[in-house]
Amino acid sequence: MRHLMSPLDFTTAELERLFDLANDIEWNPSRYAHACDGKILATCFYEPSTRTRLSFESAMTRLGGQVIKISPTSRQYVNPMDLNLDYSDDENPLSLKVDFLLSFCDIVVGSKDGLQPVEKTVIDRCVRLVYRQYLEDPRPENMPILEDLYNLLLKQEEKEAHFIATALEIYVTGSLNVFNHRTNVDIHNRIVCYDIKELGKQLKQLGMLVIQDQVWNRVTVNRAAGKTTRYYVDEFHLLLKGELAAWSVEIWKRFRKWGGISTGVTQNIKDLLASREIENILENSDFILMLNQAAGDRQILAKQLNISPHQLSYVTHSGEGEGLLFYGSVILPFVDRFPRDTELYRIMTTKLSDLSPSQEVQA
Repeated sequence: MRHLMSPLDFTTAELERLFDLANDIEWNPSRYAHACDGKILATCFYEPSTRTRLSFESAMTRLGGQVIKISPTSRQYVNPMDLNLDYSDDENPLSLKVDFLLSFCDIVVGSKDGLQPVEKTVIDRCVRLVYRQYLEDPRPENMPILEDLYNLLLKQEEKEAHFIATALEIYVTGSLNVFNHRTNVDIHNRIVCYDIKELGKQLKQLGMLVIQDQVWNRVTVNRAAGKTTRYYVDEFHLLLKGELAAWSVEIWKRFRKWGGISTGVTQNIKDLLASREIENILENSDFILMLNQAAGDRQILAKQLNISPHQLSYVTHSGEGEGLLFYGSVILPFVDRFPRDTELYRIMTTKLSDLSPSQEVQA
């Protein structure tokens, strides 16, 4: 095994061969589709907040799942205009899609007062027009993209339509056109992980909105097939901020009705409970698992969830696998000594100290 600590460890000839190989992989991916069968590839970035993402990606791979990376430099795309014909309970599948695209445009426009009535009207009109061909002939090539909506807005007479189109321009023909493409990834794998870490500040909220809509499309397909969809969201508090919050709550409620099981995970309790929508989330959540909490967070949680001082002691300086379970009106303390000599633990752990030398990633 050869250990590489720096690009300087390569010879010039080796670097040229690597670049040639990378270029060949990029243009001929089918040749390498099975090159890593039976192997696990871990890419380690030694920066804060990457540990959880990397553990998720490794777990996805080991479980036969797929990681979809959405970023300005990625060639993997998801189309925010994707529409499943079972998208809504209503006869017209556009009803909920219009609501989603109103939220999308609300984030794009970025007004503190939100979209105005005339702006909502022209968006509603254009959305219904842009899907007309697809609804008449629902083939993948007839699915609209964001640019189709943008062009329709420009054709409207109202100045509000042109204002919205101008706001959309950077996301259509400008430098932030990540979501102006047809979906080109297989999102029919049984396990899918969406990685939007590198979207950046300008695209992050849109990314979270679009991914939720993609998951909703999957829920509708699974429901028609009689399947349950499990949806796990890390850093869940981010979905309850700004214009994204209302849509997140709507999706959270609909998932329950449509055979979806949503799980939100966060360590930022103050941000979570500061959201105006947290009551709606808690009212539509059957189960809460709480681990060790910081002093300030404990007091906020005690008030919000009616936790007694004795019960609070179970999340005060508690050890690994210790905490409280909330199920309906029942609150139970628990201790879970998860066996460390299992494959499942090795998949889930983010501690390098838990890995045997043969499992450690060497690059």
